[in-house]
Amino acid sequence: MSEEYKSRTEKRSQQRKKTARKTKKSKQKKTSANKKRSIVKRILLAMVLLAFLTLAGGIGLFAYFVKDAPEIDAALLRDPISSKINDDNGDLLTNVGSERRDYVKYADIPVLVRDAVLATEDARFFEHRGIDPIRLGGAVLKNVTDGFGSQGASTITQQVVKMSFLTQDKTLKRKAQEAWLAYKLEQAYTKEEIFEMYVNKVYMSDSINGIKAAADYYFSKELSELTLQEAAYLAGMPQSPNNYNAFDNPERGEKRKDVVLSLMNQHDKITKAEMTEAQNQHITDSLIEQVNDSGVQKEYDSYVDLVIEEVEEMGYNAYTDGLIIETTLDKDAQLFMDKLLNSDEYINYPSELFQAGIALTDTQTGEIRAIGGGRNQEVQRGINYATDIKRQPGSTIKPILDYGPAIEHLKWSTYEQVEDSPFNYPGGGSVGNAGGSYAGMMSMRDALVRSKNTPAVRTFLDVGYEDAFEFAAGLGINLENEYPSYAIGSMDGKEAISPLQMAGAYAAFGNGGIYNEPHTVKKITLADGTVIENDVKTEPAMSDYTAYMITDMLKDVVDHGTGTAANIPSLHVAGKTGTTNYTDDELAQYNFPSSASPDAWFVGYTTKYTAAIWTGYESRTEYLSKDSQQIAKELFKELMTEVSKKVDTPDFDKPDSVVELPIVKGSNPAQVAGSGVADSEKTYELFVRGEQPKRSANVVKEEETEEEETSSGEITDLSATADASGNISVSWSFSGEGTPSFTVSNGSETQSIGGFSTVFGGGQPGQTYSITVTAIVDGESVDSSSTSVTVPGGQPINPEQPDDDTEQPGDETEQPEPDSGQPEPGTPSDNDNGNGNSGNNGNGSNNGNGNGNGNNNGNGNNGNSNTGNGNTGNGSSSGSTQSNNDQPPAVTEPETVPESE
Repeated sequence: MSEEYKSRTEKRSQQRKKTARKTKKSKQKKTSANKKRSIVKRILLAMVLLAFLTLAGGIGLFAYFVKDAPEIDAALLRDPISSKINDDNGDLLTNVGSERRDYVKYADIPVLVRDAVLATEDARFFEHRGIDPIRLGGAVLKNVTDGFGSQGASTITQQVVKMSFLTQDKTLKRKAQEAWLAYKLEQAYTKEEIFEMYVNKVYMSDSINGIKAAADYYFSKELSELTLQEAAYLAGMPQSPNNYNAFDNPERGEKRKDVVLSLMNQHDKITKAEMTEAQNQHITDSLIEQVNDSGVQKEYDSYVDLVIEEVEEMGYNAYTDGLIIETTLDKDAQLFMDKLLNSDEYINYPSELFQAGIALTDTQTGEIRAIGGGRNQEVQRGINYATDIKRQPGSTIKPILDYGPAIEHLKWSTYEQVEDSPFNYPGGGSVGNAGGSYAGMMSMRDALVRSKNTPAVRTFLDVGYEDAFEFAAGLGINLENEYPSYAIGSMDGKEAISPLQMAGAYAAFGNGGIYNEPHTVKKITLADGTVIENDVKTEPAMSDYTAYMITDMLKDVVDHGTGTAANIPSLHVAGKTGTTNYTDDELAQYNFPSSASPDAWFVGYTTKYTAAIWTGYESRTEYLSKDSQQIAKELFKELMTEVSKKVDTPDFDKPDSVVELPIVKGSNPAQVAGSGVADSEKTYELFVRGEQPKRSANVVKEEETEEEETSSGEITDLSATADASGNISVSWSFSGEGTPSFTVSNGSETQSIGGFSTVFGGGQPGQTYSITVTAIVDGESVDSSSTSVTVPGGQPINPEQPDDDTEQPGDETEQPEPDSGQPEPGTPSDNDNGNGNSGNNGNGSNNGNGNGNGNNNGNGNNGNSNTGNGNTGNGSSSGSTQSNNDQPPAVTEPETVPESE
């Protein structure tokens, strides 16, 4: 191979190597560049993918969070609004509601208030769609630097969502749901509607919600009356209401007010001069005097409770419905009742534990004027003793279950003769009077005035359960259990009665027989302006003659019967007493005296007002002494005297259906007394027209001659015995013509008897009693016989006679007072019957000098007995019953009766 060829070959080879090396280098460079570009692409792709995954994850997480978000519920957007309760004059009494809230519409929000709120909470509110991106960005940056949750970005729309549907927790889930619901809310409502929701929802401390309610609470102003500094203060409160409450934290409230004013200037809502002037003012100078938390005086608590319950029965909610409630409350009466119950200015209460419940109503309308829910209610709040308790009513039930139905269904007169003697219940058990004292035959009037038990039970059984219970139901008292002891108020615990029920029932007697359901609400005005009148139950419960005849007898109860302590000389008052008792086992267990009582009542009325009063203790282990049993009557007298000062109170009108006639005392059946009958032999009684007696008597004693035949007869076999319990048993025989009646006196009490025996109770150990029996035939005294008897034990006693018209206290020392739990069926029941001392006045009339012996304080009763000449002393109502195990708990009537006038 030639050198030249070799050289060319080598050159080519070298050239190829050089080219190959260049190509290789070039390829290497290209490969390196490609590799770099590939990495960048991969990074970008990864970033895009990561962003996509992040977005997808965010969207997924957002979707996950909002899938459980609540729906936009229009009902939840509407807030509960407190109601206003006005008294009977239309003056505001209080606002009620779990939250106080006064609603204001957007159109009624002043521009000043609107600007203050927008500058403070959401300056771009009318520009965003529920979420403010600018505010959100600032909040995100703040949360990154200071930690999550350090600052919120909530718009007004988001705050409405949060207040309506969500919790206050600062979590991603809640924020996601808040944003989503804010967006949806903006689609469903206008900006104005959302702003209106906000200003009515915001919490403003002290249970106040909404700007309008806050303006009234802090400044006692309408929104339109607010000054610049006041509007700024209220606009700044929602961020931290309790901290900015100027009542509690005046310095913080002041600083917050100044911040809001600065924001208002920053957003061109006010000038700098206006800002400076308002900042120089002190918010504390504008605050009103702070009231208590509820905004209602404690004196009205019991009444307001009743109003709220009644509104609920009408189908509305006083706490949430924004009602204006017009009530029947007499503020003056309510305030006096509170003073009466919670001070010793009028009543000397025996104990702080002593309780009382009082219901005062309008006799003619049933409107509740005042409620006495109890004593010391700020300590014992919760029990309303006027409405919540159910107690045995004692003898206050007698007009309702016994004598009212007897007049209504049997057409009995007030003179109807009823028997007062020991009585056995059908099926077993017995009923009697306290101390075992009985009067024989007596008028229905006397039986009610003296509160005798056995005539009441006999009357109840004569009427029958069906008619008696129907009569009571017409008076708002519904009963089912057929126990004869119900006649004397010995009720089963489930069917016991409240003072408010008793007030409603008794008012019908004073209202011509028309029953009006007791009520506190006249009408309510709904939030939309609709007026709802209270549909009060009003219906005839009895004939007008029944109402008047019961009232006339109950006036005698107050004038000279068991209720004289409630007598108000300037008023025509009718009323009835009632007490209950303990079982023998309870007396022994607690070591109580026999005169102890769990409950004492007085229910009375005028033509204007009716008041029912219960007194006792919450615990049955405390008891009412003889003295504290009088407090119910004292409370009635003080209350009725006070509330009657500003009204005219006429007497009760006698209807044409009632006839009043003079009746010969002791006649049975009744005989109308003619002009020849001496006044001392007459008693005036009431009859249902058409049912008056047909027989009459016209004896003129002054014109009697020797030729005229006179009645004759002789009392024989008179005997009297006494036992260690103080019971004096008297028996006798009679020989002669005609049908005799008898008066029997033991020197303390005179009884009218239709038979030949009687029993006096309350005799004192060691005292000797003179017993005199007088026979009366055809209105004439034909014979008289006397004997004496000494009660075993003790030292002889010669009791002093009290002055006329003086009530005698019981013999028990003052004891801590009681209440009444309900005993089981089978409890004894009684009505204490006082003893009256009779004394001759020259006419043969007996004027009782009410000197009570032992536990029974008697007093004279003017002319109510069915005996011969003159006035017969009547003891106070009383008695004791012993019921069998089929009877409900029993009652007692230990009352004190004044002497004859």
